[in-house]
Amino acid sequence: MKFLAIESSCDETAAAVVENGRKIISSIIASQVEEHKLYGGVVPEIASRRHCECITNITKEALKEAHLTLKDIDGICVTYAPGLIGALLVGVNFAKGLSFASGLPLIPIHHLRSHIAANYITHQDLEPPFLCLVVSGGHSHIVEVKDYTELRVIGKTRDDAAGEAFDKAARAMGMSYPGGIYLDKIAENGNPDAFKLPRPVINNAPYDFSFSGLKTAIVNLIHNASQKGEELPVADLSASFRKAVVECLISNFVSAGRDMGYKKLVLAGGVSANRYLRQRLREECEKNNWQYYYPELKLCGDNGAMVGAQGYYEFLSGKRAMLDLNAIASIPIEEK
Repeated sequence: MKFLAIESSCDETAAAVVENGRKIISSIIASQVEEHKLYGGVVPEIASRRHCECITNITKEALKEAHLTLKDIDGICVTYAPGLIGALLVGVNFAKGLSFASGLPLIPIHHLRSHIAANYITHQDLEPPFLCLVVSGGHSHIVEVKDYTELRVIGKTRDDAAGEAFDKAARAMGMSYPGGIYLDKIAENGNPDAFKLPRPVINNAPYDFSFSGLKTAIVNLIHNASQKGEELPVADLSASFRKAVVECLISNFVSAGRDMGYKKLVLAGGVSANRYLRQRLREECEKNNWQYYYPELKLCGDNGAMVGAQGYYEFLSGKRAMLDLNAIASIPIEEK
């Protein structure tokens, strides 16, 4: 079965055609990074306008690259939540129009579910159940994936997401948007033990995260040095901060896996591209003789292919949307 998938939850307009949830036939992405870089972060109004301007051509290009027409498609998948509400509305309304005009079923997709599904494309042998760490600019979740459409959050951030912490720390160090990517690269040449930074722990919630204190600690460190006229080694600071964030993520994730008896651990989300995070997961899983998975780099960020991958399994489970489907800025991943 072939599904046309549309993604517009933030600052990438994307469309793809995916077969049976595992094979990419085409994937087109229009990124707005260079424009938002001028403002130091995503401007929701600008993001929505750019989606409006290019979503039609991006979708046409995805079908053209696949050598298919809508007559060859079995369903239309679209990200409806969570994300920037204006950006989501562009994709949702466009997909509803296509569904109405073609008569094809409309399948609403949760953004975080699709990030997890990116692994189904990279790893053809990966099947639930497994435990997944979803890390992005807006989310840090430990998710129990019981089946393709049956998921349960067992741990999450109480404040900032890991990706948000990376971006804010990078901005404090003078790096441009998207800061987390630059911090990861610069950290490769630094000493991760140069600075002692806190590892926040949530009492009575061993799998939850908190990154606001860690973010505040590094911002204060930078400001104090600036007031004294001192220049901090950016590579060492980046490496130390990266290590602190990753240790918090991996410690809780591995503990959850051990406590719940999972021997199959998966990474997903934009921050799953972080080199040190991948390395630490690999080390811990090899030490425990567990299986580990993470998506190839091109599937870590937002894209249409991951939406189509999850859409296939949502379709098989009977999930459909009517033409009154609305975008939702925030909704639990467990939502049916």
